[in-house]
Amino acid sequence: MHYHNYEDLIQNNLEWAAEKLDQDPDYFKKLSRGQRPPFLFIGCSDSRMPLNSFTKTEPGELFIHRNVANQVSLTDMNLLAVLEYAVESLGVQHIVVCGHYCCGGVEAAYKGMATGVVESWVNPIRELYLIHRQEIDSLETEEQRLNRLSELNVLAQVKNICNTSVMHRAYKTNQYPQVHGWVLDIKCGRIKDLQLPQEEWKSEGIIP
Repeated sequence: MHYHNYEDLIQNNLEWAAEKLDQDPDYFKKLSRGQRPPFLFIGCSDSRMPLNSFTKTEPGELFIHRNVANQVSLTDMNLLAVLEYAVESLGVQHIVVCGHYCCGGVEAAYKGMATGVVESWVNPIRELYLIHRQEIDSLETEEQRLNRLSELNVLAQVKNICNTSVMHRAYKTNQYPQVHGWVLDIKCGRIKDLQLPQEEWKSEGIIP
């Protein structure tokens, strides 16, 4: 893998801006008029997760929030502010929680080896593993076990999204975004669209 130095980033920006202007002289004028993205993406901070690249989207199409292991904490004011703005001001049509296989945060939680602030941050994933330990430990390889925990983590965070006051308000108006759970397979670049337990969540009163 080729790594850029700092100066390369600035030079790449100049080249990218010039390329965009060659394609459309009004590109940045249009971009500066405001945003109306149809998607809110909540993803992992992992450097291998450039969501625009994997989804072939342009600036202005994705509203993005990222943190370690794509957590949705109901006490995280940063995330809640992003969610509220996306739903109530931008009117996004879809909310996607996107995790990935080979996630360091998930592995640290699974092995119980995280320390400091990270330990506290990924503790919900550790608890998730303990709840589903019988299912996860029955899988043959550690890779399979970590992959399954990554999927369960995404499903748990999508459920957390549905339990926020922001979404509760949206559900009452009958104008609310659809929620989705994705897992990116780093090894092949493909996204797995997880099946959500819609009927179970409806029966629990989590979604309408």
